[in-house]
Amino acid sequence: MPGQLLARGVARHLRSYDFVSVQELAPAKGLRVDVMGLGPKGEVWIVECKSSRADFTTDQKWQGYLDWCDRYFWAVDSDFPTDLLPDDTGLIFADAYGAEIIRMGPEAKLAPARRKVLVQKIARHAAIRAQAAQDPGFISAF
Repeated sequence: MPGQLLARGVARHLRSYDFVSVQELAPAKGLRVDVMGLGPKGEVWIVECKSSRADFTTDQKWQGYLDWCDRYFWAVDSDFPTDLLPDDTGLIFADAYGAEIIRMGPEAKLAPARRKVLVQKIARHAAIRAQAAQDPGFISAF
Protein backbone atom coordinates (compact mmCIF):
# COMPACT_ATOMS: atom_id res chain seq x y z
CA MET A 1 0.00 0.00 0.00
CA PRO A 2 2.73 2.61 0.73
CA GLY A 3 4.16 2.13 -2.78
CA GLN A 4 0.72 2.65 -4.29
CA LEU A 5 0.37 5.93 -2.41
CA LEU A 6 3.74 7.08 -3.75
CA ALA A 7 2.61 6.07 -7.26
CA ARG A 8 -0.51 8.18 -6.91
CA GLY A 9 1.52 11.23 -5.90
CA VAL A 10 3.92 10.64 -8.78
CA ALA A 11 1.07 10.34 -11.29
CA ARG A 12 -0.39 13.62 -10.05
CA HIS A 13 2.98 15.35 -10.42
CA LEU A 14 3.61 13.97 -13.90
CA ARG A 15 0.44 15.75 -15.05
CA SER A 16 2.21 19.06 -14.34
CA TYR A 17 4.68 18.03 -17.08
CA ASP A 18 1.73 17.22 -19.38
CA PHE A 19 2.39 13.49 -18.97
CA VAL A 20 -0.30 10.87 -18.65
CA SER A 21 0.53 7.74 -16.73
CA VAL A 22 -0.49 4.20 -16.02
CA GLN A 23 0.41 2.07 -13.04
CA GLU A 24 1.47 -1.56 -12.90
CA LEU A 25 2.29 -1.94 -16.60
CA ALA A 26 4.32 -4.87 -17.95
CA PRO A 27 6.55 -3.62 -20.78
CA ALA A 28 7.95 -7.14 -21.30
CA LYS A 29 7.50 -10.60 -19.85
CA GLY A 30 8.81 -10.76 -16.28
CA LEU A 31 8.80 -6.97 -15.79
CA ARG A 32 6.16 -4.77 -14.18
CA VAL A 33 6.81 -1.11 -13.59
CA ASP A 34 5.09 0.93 -10.90
CA VAL A 35 4.42 4.03 -13.01
CA MET A 36 4.94 4.54 -16.72
CA GLY A 37 4.50 8.08 -17.97
CA LEU A 38 3.85 9.13 -21.55
CA GLY A 39 4.79 12.69 -22.45
CA PRO A 40 3.26 15.06 -25.01
CA LYS A 41 6.02 14.29 -27.53
CA GLY A 42 5.93 10.54 -26.96
CA GLU A 43 8.55 10.49 -24.21
CA VAL A 44 8.40 7.43 -21.97
CA TRP A 45 9.44 7.68 -18.33
CA ILE A 46 9.49 4.84 -15.81
CA VAL A 47 9.17 5.54 -12.09
CA GLU A 48 9.78 2.82 -9.54
CA CYS A 49 8.27 3.56 -6.12
CA LYS A 50 10.19 2.32 -3.09
CA SER A 51 8.67 2.59 0.35
CA SER A 52 11.58 1.23 2.40
CA ARG A 53 15.19 0.06 2.37
CA ALA A 54 14.00 -3.57 2.23
CA ASP A 55 11.73 -2.78 -0.72
CA PHE A 56 14.72 -1.37 -2.61
CA THR A 57 17.27 -4.04 -1.69
CA THR A 58 14.97 -6.90 -2.73
CA ASP A 59 14.35 -5.36 -6.17
CA GLN A 60 16.50 -7.33 -8.58
CA LYS A 61 14.76 -6.33 -11.83
CA TRP A 62 15.08 -2.54 -11.99
CA GLN A 63 18.03 -2.48 -14.41
CA GLY A 64 15.89 -4.41 -16.89
CA TYR A 65 13.55 -1.42 -17.00
CA LEU A 66 16.22 0.92 -18.39
CA ASP A 67 15.79 -0.50 -21.91
CA TRP A 68 12.08 0.41 -21.82
CA CYS A 69 12.17 4.15 -21.16
CA ASP A 70 13.74 7.46 -22.14
CA ARG A 71 14.26 8.38 -18.48
CA TYR A 72 14.23 6.31 -15.29
CA PHE A 73 13.37 7.55 -11.79
CA TRP A 74 13.04 6.30 -8.24
CA ALA A 75 10.19 7.72 -6.18
CA VAL A 76 10.67 7.64 -2.42
CA ASP A 77 9.39 9.53 0.60
CA SER A 78 11.53 12.17 2.27
CA ASP A 79 12.68 9.73 5.00
CA PHE A 80 14.11 7.18 2.54
CA PRO A 81 17.92 6.70 2.68
CA THR A 82 18.64 8.14 -0.79
CA ASP A 83 22.35 7.24 -0.58
CA LEU A 84 21.23 3.70 -1.54
CA LEU A 85 19.96 4.88 -4.93
CA PRO A 86 22.26 4.96 -7.97
CA ASP A 87 23.44 8.49 -8.83
CA ASP A 88 22.87 7.92 -12.55
CA THR A 89 19.09 7.59 -12.15
CA GLY A 90 16.38 10.14 -11.49
CA LEU A 91 15.06 10.87 -8.03
CA ILE A 92 11.56 11.96 -7.02
CA PHE A 93 10.34 12.73 -3.51
CA ALA A 94 6.68 11.78 -3.27
CA ASP A 95 3.78 11.22 -0.96
CA ALA A 96 0.15 10.29 -1.61
CA TYR A 97 -0.75 13.80 -2.74
CA GLY A 98 2.09 14.96 -4.95
CA ALA A 99 5.77 14.78 -5.75
CA GLU A 100 8.81 16.76 -6.76
CA ILE A 101 11.60 15.81 -9.13
CA ILE A 102 14.85 16.22 -7.21
CA ARG A 103 17.18 14.84 -9.86
CA MET A 104 16.24 14.39 -13.52
CA GLY A 105 17.10 10.96 -14.85
CA PRO A 106 19.56 10.94 -17.74
CA GLU A 107 18.01 10.65 -21.18
CA ALA A 108 18.52 7.47 -23.21
CA LYS A 109 16.22 7.69 -26.23
CA LEU A 110 14.21 4.63 -27.10
CA ALA A 111 14.40 3.12 -30.56
CA PRO A 112 11.36 4.12 -32.67
CA ALA A 113 10.07 0.54 -32.94
CA ARG A 114 10.22 0.01 -29.18
CA ARG A 115 8.55 3.39 -28.56
CA LYS A 116 5.68 2.38 -30.86
CA VAL A 117 5.20 -0.89 -28.98
CA LEU A 118 5.19 0.91 -25.63
CA VAL A 119 2.75 3.61 -26.72
CA GLN A 120 0.37 0.87 -27.90
CA LYS A 121 0.75 -1.03 -24.60
CA ILE A 122 0.10 2.13 -22.60
CA ALA A 123 -3.00 2.92 -24.66
CA ARG A 124 -4.41 -0.59 -24.33
CA HIS A 125 -3.63 -0.73 -20.60
CA ALA A 126 -5.34 2.62 -20.01
CA ALA A 127 -8.37 1.64 -22.11
CA ILE A 128 -8.82 -1.66 -20.23
CA ARG A 129 -8.59 0.15 -16.89
CA ALA A 130 -11.09 2.80 -18.02
CA GLN A 131 -13.53 0.17 -19.24
CA ALA A 132 -13.21 -1.79 -15.99
CA ALA A 133 -13.87 1.41 -13.98
CA GLN A 134 -17.01 2.17 -16.01
CA ASP A 135 -18.26 -1.42 -15.99
CA PRO A 136 -17.57 -3.18 -12.68
CA GLY A 137 -18.69 -6.49 -14.22
CA PHE A 138 -16.04 -6.21 -16.91
CA ILE A 139 -13.46 -8.99 -16.82
CA SER A 140 -10.04 -7.87 -18.00
CA ALA A 141 -7.64 -10.24 -19.66
CA PHE A 142 -4.51 -9.00 -17.87
